[in-house]
Order: sequence, then C-alpha cells, then structure tokens
Amino acid sequence: MIDHLSIAVSDLKRSAGFYEAVLGALGFSRLVERPGTVGFGKRYPEIWINHRPGMTRADPDTGHHVCLRASSDEAVRAFHAAALANGGADAGAPGPRQAAMTTYIGAFILDPDGAKLEAACFPRPE
Repeated sequence: MIDHLSIAVSDLKRSAGFYEAVLGALGFSRLVERPGTVGFGKRYPEIWINHRPGMTRADPDTGHHVCLRASSDEAVRAFHAAALANGGADAGAPGPRQAAMTTYIGAFILDPDGAKLEAACFPRPE
C-alpha cells in the first residue's frame, strides 16, 4: 500500500494552483502548507508538491507516471479539463483504454514541469 507521493515542482505557487484544480476534480483538497511544500488529500496529505527551484523540466518520454483513481468518467474528464485550463498539457485525452485485465476510462496530463499523471476509473459492466 502506498501512503503518499511527492512531486518536485519548480514554482510552488503556480503548481499549488495547478494541483488544487486538478486534484480537486478527484475529490482532493489543499490540507497543509509549509515553506517549500504543499500537501493535498481527502483526509490527510496523500500528495505533496515540493519546491525545487533549480530543477529542469521532466522529459515527457521517461516512461514514468502516477495514476490516480477517479470516481467516474466525469471526474476523469474534469481532471483533464482542469489540467488544460491551469497550465498543464494533454498527454492522452479522456477515453476508454485497455489495461492488462480489463478496460477502463483514463486521461493523461503533464503538469507545468512535465510530470505525467493519469486519472482512471473502472466502470462496472452493465
């Protein structure tokens, strides 16, 4: 079980606004603010952004991404739209995808520093 994750950001103020909007679409809120770090979560900080002013933009082809569970396909779409409206970039529009064992609805985005995130939901068969 993963307890939390940390993401490095070059501009804490800009990224805090970005992540507040994007994670808000998935039910997270800003819970903790300290010098150099902001924590987001539902009940406790599960995602931290950490200020690293000297970092360079991430290469979009590292093969690394973090996938966050969404409650619905509407939440996946809201996550993607919030990213585009707040300085992020599209890395895979919302839609159906084939996972190893099932299909799901997912969307990929890049944060302002190039970190790749995905939102996914697994609808029940009708």
